[in-house]
Amino acid sequence: MLFHLDFHVEYAADMSQNDLFTIWAEEAGVALGAKEAGVVVDLWKAVGQRRVIAILKVESAEMLDQILLDLPIMQKMGQHVHVDVTALRTYEGFAADVKERLDR
Repeated sequence: MLFHLDFHVEYAADMSQNDLFTIWAEEAGVALGAKEAGVVVDLWKAVGQRRVIAILKVESAEMLDQILLDLPIMQKMGQHVHVDVTALRTYEGFAADVKERLDR
């Protein structure tokens, strides 16, 4: 299954930017490792925002939920991270489905 994840990261008033960067550096290492392993299809950082967009390929929604719970940024400051998740299907599969429906 493919999922689009849109992370919005905030941080507490008592947390310095350096504290955030320390956690984010650890998170980046995990994310890039997951990309090398093929779980993360690709990642982007939105310019000028504390926002990361990712496409993940996992076996199930349950597996995605487990991955999210284990992320360093979620474990250390999850109350300040909002993740919008959208399940995706390939456009090729959608196009074939539409064509099949027209051919009925």
